[in-house]
Amino acid sequence: MQEIQDVKKYFYVDESGDPTVLGRGGRDLLAEGTVSRTFMVGYVETQDPQTITKSLSGLRKELAEDEYLAEVPSIASTLRAFHANKDCAEVKERVFKLLRQMDFTAFAVVARKSEALFRRKFDFSNPKLYEYLVSKLFENRLHLYKRIDIYFAEMGNTVRERNMQSALEEAMRSFRRKWDRENESEVRVFIQSPSQIPMLQVADYALWTINRAYERGDFRYYRFLSEKIALVQDIFDTKNYPNTYYGPKRPLDPEKISPAGG
Repeated sequence: MQEIQDVKKYFYVDESGDPTVLGRGGRDLLAEGTVSRTFMVGYVETQDPQTITKSLSGLRKELAEDEYLAEVPSIASTLRAFHANKDCAEVKERVFKLLRQMDFTAFAVVARKSEALFRRKFDFSNPKLYEYLVSKLFENRLHLYKRIDIYFAEMGNTVRERNMQSALEEAMRSFRRKWDRENESEVRVFIQSPSQIPMLQVADYALWTINRAYERGDFRYYRFLSEKIALVQDIFDTKNYPNTYYGPKRPLDPEKISPAGG
């Protein structure tokens, strides 16, 4: 087990996909194929968010002055905040090439959606699901650094400072049960809009690459950024358990992950 490092790290947490399973009247939207098959929560960590933020600001300025992009409908949204699902292809290319040069590492937990599982384990409560995934995401990460600031992307009533603190406390309890050791890190929690915190936009791009792999079988973007993605934990993939951890040495690919929803 790694000893605590006397440094300050910054974690930026976002989600991808949606947690919805049922619609009005109890309709199983998952079975109908009208909602995502997975919901994932992940984060990027860095010791130097200022350098990455400055680089993103520089790119945004370049895009604002690019006449070729001036009449692209999504460019106004891009100039407020990068968003992988909304940015046009030309913007995505430039963002991805910039991110591959930046000093950050990404981690994610993927929850395959199941009507029976989500009913039994979470009672279809989005906050309960999100808290659970956050606790799993951080149970082996909070003891590594002396000081940690965690920025969560706001998500309506699902992400609140109180329930995120509760999720982190559960992560620490899990760490204590496993290692019989107290967590000595100083952890602070902030809830922010991604438009205000460019590093949350980095988390959005990193998670989007994983989402594309699971939801569309499109591994192109994940492979381009895979050296930055230290861990993907596919927590409800019972078919492949316990081999449900992926990273640079064992990357996601179609031969190693069973189809989401399959």
